[in-house]
Amino acid sequence: MTAAFMDLVDVTIVNIAIPAIQRDEGASFSHIQWITAGYALAFAAGLITGGRLGDIHGRKRVFLIGIAGFTVASALCGLAVNPDMLVASRILQGATAALMVPQVLSIVHATFPAHERGKVFGLFGAVVGLGAVSGPLLGALLTQWNLFGLEWRPIFLINLPVGVLGLVLGRRFITESKAPQALKLDLVGVALVTGGLLMLLYPLTHGRELGWPMWGYASMVGAFAVFVALVAYERRKARQDGSPLVELSLFRVKSFAAGIAVQTVFGIGLGIFFLVWTLYMQIGLGWSPLRAGLTGVPFSIAVSVAAGVSVQMLVPRFGRKVLQAGALTMAAGVLLYIWEADHFGADVTPWQMALPLVFMGIGMGLIVAPLTDAILSEVPRQHAGSASGLINTVQQMGNALGLGLVSVVFFGVVDERVPRAALGEEFANGFENALSYVVVVLLVIFGLMFLLPRKPAGTGLEAGTAADEGPVDPAAGAPATAPGGSAGTVQEDAQRRKVLTH
Repeated sequence: MTAAFMDLVDVTIVNIAIPAIQRDEGASFSHIQWITAGYALAFAAGLITGGRLGDIHGRKRVFLIGIAGFTVASALCGLAVNPDMLVASRILQGATAALMVPQVLSIVHATFPAHERGKVFGLFGAVVGLGAVSGPLLGALLTQWNLFGLEWRPIFLINLPVGVLGLVLGRRFITESKAPQALKLDLVGVALVTGGLLMLLYPLTHGRELGWPMWGYASMVGAFAVFVALVAYERRKARQDGSPLVELSLFRVKSFAAGIAVQTVFGIGLGIFFLVWTLYMQIGLGWSPLRAGLTGVPFSIAVSVAAGVSVQMLVPRFGRKVLQAGALTMAAGVLLYIWEADHFGADVTPWQMALPLVFMGIGMGLIVAPLTDAILSEVPRQHAGSASGLINTVQQMGNALGLGLVSVVFFGVVDERVPRAALGEEFANGFENALSYVVVVLLVIFGLMFLLPRKPAGTGLEAGTAADEGPVDPAAGAPATAPGGSAGTVQEDAQRRKVLTH
């Protein structure tokens, strides 16, 4: 939870400080995009590999390496002497986060039985909300206070004590776990996944600045060919030695496949909204970082409360309807925000923004925690790392796609050469245009949610799934237990399932 909190705070804290970075370092709009998209790109490209490394070498070990690397990369971001060094350090930060973050969900999945996971993911949702509240406020305060004359740099340096705390807590309290069978890292799969993602996301993020060259379109088309080759190779790899990087059998689990589709599209919407929202408030409306950060508090509180309520109380009773209600509620909030931006223009106040942000926060909270639970509920424990890596990968890939689309849906509308006095109106127009795409994304998500199970396993209605209850004693017709009535350790359960499977 400490690592999940640190990762989320780092993303949101950077968003609120971007205008200050642009002003103090002379960063271009391309640099602005790459400070956020570079992190997302490296994160997305490394998550599947990071998840699989946890399965192979131990989730605790890889987690600790990741959190140590993330802390060092944060220090480099804080010490960056120019925008290029900051972008490079953010890419390193994303790569180390790709080792750290997948272990969070896989450790939870390997540690807790299905009927307890709802409570854990409720806590996870609350941590998400707390991080979403803390990030913008910390970013605003640290930027505005200009501690020791360091300007925006403390937003990265604050990760150092949190990272050290995470290392100490991790070494003390996390129990080691890994896949029961000996797996090997699929290096060809790593190359194909990383290459395909870079071919897709780099031209999308950089294309507008370069004038949309033909090689960019060719690269994006070629990326899909790489992904087709990846699927074919991973199938052959699974037949040969059972150690593919991407466990394609997971996509035969309906809840997993449907949830992955929802997660990808949801990431696109969030990638568009959060960057555009920050630019609109601070550059378009001319608000201070603190004012912009405080404006987001109603949204963050609503996310935190709704996430906890959805998993604990609503999903066990209403199933996927809760997630669909979340998508529609969030879309209603975005539509109200568009109307306010058009009606009030540059005179809009934080108080007027509170209502649409509460709607959006409630909608997001109804989606984030139960969606993760639904995706992982029927996944076998031995593939927890691979599944967690895929969940985070598609979310970050969607996020990076959304950040890349900002070039089209926001900067494509804004004329950066207008006088300062007219910049607010330009940014308002770009904001409304970008949010109209977010509404479309949310309606697509609502449709995709019909593919989710009506009542996801592990919501509290069932004792657990077949993947989690352990082997069934054919004579008794009930889950076998260890001597003394105990279900045994995670590793023992996994080993029993492996023997029974063979």
